[in-house]
Parts: sequence; C-alpha cells; structure tokens
Amino acid sequence: MKTVFNIVLVLCAFALVYICYASIMGPINFEKEEDIREKAVIARLVDIRKAQAEYRNLHNQQYTASFDSLINFVKTAKLPFVFKKGELTDKQLEDGLTEKKAVQIIAKAQKTGNYNEVKKWGLENFARDTQWVAVIDTIFPKGYNADSMRYVPFGNGAQFEMAIRNDTAKSGAPFCLLEVKTPYTVYLNGLDRQEIANKIDMQTKLNKYPGLMIGNLETANNNAGNWE
Repeated sequence: MKTVFNIVLVLCAFALVYICYASIMGPINFEKEEDIREKAVIARLVDIRKAQAEYRNLHNQQYTASFDSLINFVKTAKLPFVFKKGELTDKQLEDGLTEKKAVQIIAKAQKTGNYNEVKKWGLENFARDTQWVAVIDTIFPKGYNADSMRYVPFGNGAQFEMAIRNDTAKSGAPFCLLEVKTPYTVYLNGLDRQEIANKIDMQTKLNKYPGLMIGNLETANNNAGNWE
C-alpha cells in the first residue's frame, strides 16, 4: 500500500512539474511561432504594396481589388527606365536648353545625319534613352513566384482580403484608397486558442484590427502597415 502511495505521489509531482513547465513555456513557444508567422505575413503584405504602387503608376492612379489583375500585371507589365548620360550645364540651362529640347535635338540629328546643332549646344556627351523592363525583374528578386502573392503564409490556402475605395478630396481631386488584411485567426491557426483569443480581445478593446494589414479604406495613410 505504501509503495502504491509513493508511486501516486511521484506521478502527482511529475504532473505538477509538467503543469508549471507548460504554464511558463506555453506563452514563450507561442510568441516564438507567432513571430515567425508574422514576419512571413508582413513580407507578403510588403510585396503586395510594392506591386500595387507600380500598378497605380501605370493605371491612372488607381489600385486594383483583384489579385488576378495584380498578379497578371506583375507577370507581364513593363516599367519605363530612363538611361541617363551627362547633365545639362548651368550655361546651357541659362541659354534656354531643357532636357526635352536636348533629346529632340539629338533625335533630329540621328534621323537626318546632321549633327551641327548637337555640336552647337555641346550635346555630344548627352543622352536620354527610355528602356522598358519587366515589373517582376524590377521590384522582386530573381525567381519570385507572383502566384503566391494572394495567399496568406501559414493560412492553409486562405487568401488576403483586398479592397479599394474611390473618393474625392476637399479640393475636388479624386483619389483611391487600398486595404489588404488578414486576421490572427487565419495565420495563427493551429496555435494556442487562448493566446489567440487574448490577442484578439486586446486589439478589439483598443479599437484596432485584430490581425495584420496595410492601408485603410477609411483614411489615407500611404498604405502603411499596422505594425509600422
């Protein structure tokens, strides 16, 4: 009987130690995994923000609410890149020469073969040439998978929520707002439920979005992330 009692006592002691260990290490392990997942989600949101910025530049200052359109843009669109050689001197500028006029003078000379005006203005070492480079090669690293842009890391196939809103400023100028987000419940899925509930409760009490997001449909914030 004494032996049984001692065994039960040892088991209780082990159980107590385990409970204490779990109560200490549980939150620590949650924070470690949370940090890993948040960094991955943030990186993806930053990629979306970069792609949307370039999309807007080439689409009359409009963002897109469609991942199909955004991904196709990243895969197929090209951006203008101006190759510059030489700069106009103060004397040239004072004499009324502009970069646009200089380019026209050089283009005319190349077409006619008469370089007298080029020499007159001292433009022998001046050049401006616009080249078109692929978006995906410009703003993303080599081998970037544009198709992955829509998916939330650790989200088991879930996609980011993306929306736009067109509005008009007090001055009458139109503008477009962008918002891309995903809640804690998506990318933290599978981790401690109570810890996730605590995070959601804290953000809700602070009147903040319980997750990660860029932009805001209610107010312009230059597409800042809510972690920044």
